[in-house]
Amino acid sequence: MQLFALFALLALAACGGRFGDKQNNKTGLRIVSVSKQLTEIIFAVGGDTALVAVDISSTWPPAAKKITTVGYHRALSPEGIISLNPSVIWDDGNWGPAATIAQLKKVGIPMRQFDGGSTIDSTEQLIRTIATEFHNPRAGDSLCARLDADMQRADSLRKTYAGEPPLKVLVIHFGQAANQYFVLSHRGTQQQMLEWAGAINAADTAQKWKNLSPEVIAAAQPDVILATDYGFDLQGSVEKFKQLPGVALSPAAKNNRIYRIEEHDLVYLGPRTGQNVYNLIRLVHTGKNQ
Repeated sequence: MQLFALFALLALAACGGRFGDKQNNKTGLRIVSVSKQLTEIIFAVGGDTALVAVDISSTWPPAAKKITTVGYHRALSPEGIISLNPSVIWDDGNWGPAATIAQLKKVGIPMRQFDGGSTIDSTEQLIRTIATEFHNPRAGDSLCARLDADMQRADSLRKTYAGEPPLKVLVIHFGQAANQYFVLSHRGTQQQMLEWAGAINAADTAQKWKNLSPEVIAAAQPDVILATDYGFDLQGSVEKFKQLPGVALSPAAKNNRIYRIEEHDLVYLGPRTGQNVYNLIRLVHTGKNQ
C-alpha cells in the first residue's frame, strides 16, 4: 500500500507539473478565451479541454459553439465570467468594456494578453507560443509548416488569374452588437486577404467599418459581394439579400455574384489562413470555394 501510495503521489505530481501550473497558464487551467483567433489556435494545438468559456464570436472549430459563451467580446459583463471561476482570461487586447475589465481585475482573476497574429510570421509565432503553453511544440511546428505550404498553394492559384482584370469586391458584414450593416474597409485582415486573393477592395473608406447605404453600394459598383455568414443567414437567401438598399443595383447582384462567406475566415489569421485564401480565390473568380 505504501508503494502504491508513493506511485500515486508521483503521478499526481507529474500531472500537476503539466496540467496544474496555474502561475504559467499551462494546460489544465480554467481558461476563458475572449478572442476567436486564440480560441481556434487553442483547439488546433489540443488545448480545448482547458476552455470553460469563449466569447460569442468564437465559432471555429464547430466544437467551439458547444462551449459556454460569455457574450460579445467588446460588451462583456463581469458576472457571467466570475461565475465560471476561471483561472485565467486569455485575450488579444481587443475586449471590454473597460468597466468589466476593471471589475475582473478587482476580484483577482488573472489575465493573459497575447500579441501578434497580424501577419503570417507573427501568426506562426503566436501558434508556436500557444502550442508551447500546452506542452505540444510539435503541433505548433506542424501547423506552421502546413500554413506555409497552403499559402504557397494559394499564391500559385492566384497567379493563374494574374492576366485578368482584378475584380472589385465588397465585403458586407452584419454586426452582432449593433443591428446595422457595414462594409469592411481598407484596414485590417480582410484587406490583406483580398490582396492575397488578387482582388480589389471596392469599399471607398479609410474607416474600419462604415454603415451600409445605397450611396456606398452605388459608388463602389462591386463585381462581387461577399456577405458574411451572420448577415446573409439573417436574410435567408441571395434573392432576399439583393433587396437590401442599393445591393440590387450593383453589378454583383445583376450577375448573381453574391456569395456567403464565414466572417471568421476573413477577419483574423490562424492555422487555416492558407486554405482560406485558396478558397477565397476560387470563390471570387469562380463562385466556388471548395
